[in-house]
Amino acid sequence: MTGLLQELMEFGERGALIGGIVFLRVGAAMALLPGFGERTVPVRVRLALAIVFTLIVAPGAATGPMPETIGLPFGLRLLATETLAGLLIGIVLRLMILALEIAGAIAAQSTSLAQLFPGGAEPQPVVSHMLVWAGLALAMMAGLHVRLCEIFLASYSILPVGAVTAAAVMKAWALDHISAAFRLAVQIAAPFVAISFLYNVALGLINRAVPQLMVSFIGAPAITLVSMLLLILALPTGLAIWSAAFSALLADPFGSAP
Repeated sequence: MTGLLQELMEFGERGALIGGIVFLRVGAAMALLPGFGERTVPVRVRLALAIVFTLIVAPGAATGPMPETIGLPFGLRLLATETLAGLLIGIVLRLMILALEIAGAIAAQSTSLAQLFPGGAEPQPVVSHMLVWAGLALAMMAGLHVRLCEIFLASYSILPVGAVTAAAVMKAWALDHISAAFRLAVQIAAPFVAISFLYNVALGLINRAVPQLMVSFIGAPAITLVSMLLLILALPTGLAIWSAAFSALLADPFGSAP
C-alpha cells in the first residue's frame, strides 16, 4: 500500500511539473492567439482556456524530453525560455489578424469609408472590424482550436524545453512573417487602392477640363457608392486569400511565411 501511494505521489509530482512547464508556453501564447486572445475575451476566460489547452497538450508533451527536477537557476531559465516560445507562437499567428486590420485601414483611408463609417470603441475603421471578425469566424469554423493543439505539440521539437533560440534565427523568422503580413494586407486592399487612384485621376482631369464645375460635390457621393459596392464584391475574395494564407501558416508555423 505504501509503495502504491509513493508511486502515485511521484506520478502526481511528475504530472504537475510537466503541466507547469507546458502552462508557461501555452499561457504566454494565449495572450496573443487569434480568437482566444482578443481584448473582448475576459481574462478569466483566457485563463480557463490556457488551463484547458495545457491539459490537452501536456500528455503529448510528456512523451518528449522533459526535465526530471527543477532547481532555482534552471527554473528561472525555463520561465524565460518557455514564455518566449509561447510569445513567439502567439505573435506569428497574431500577425495574420494584424494583416486584416491593416488591409481594412488601407481600404477605408483610400476611399471614403473611414469617414462614412467611423470606428467603434477600438481605434479602427469599421472595415477593419468587419475583416477581423469575419476572419476569426472562418478560422474557428476551420477548427482553429485543434490546429493550435497540434502547433503546441510540434513546437517542442522545434523549440525544445529550456533551449535558447539564436537571435539571428528569430530575427530572420520574424522579419519573414512581418513582411508576409504586410504583403497580404496590400493584396487584400489592392482593389480599393486602385479605385481610389482612378477616382483621383478622373477627378483631376474633369477639374482641368471644366474648372467651374464643383467636381468634389459630384465625386464624393460617387466614390462612396463605388466603395460600398466594391466592399460587397471584394470582401469574399479578400477573405478567401487570407484564409488560404492562414491555413498555410497553421500547416507550417515554424517555416518560412506563406
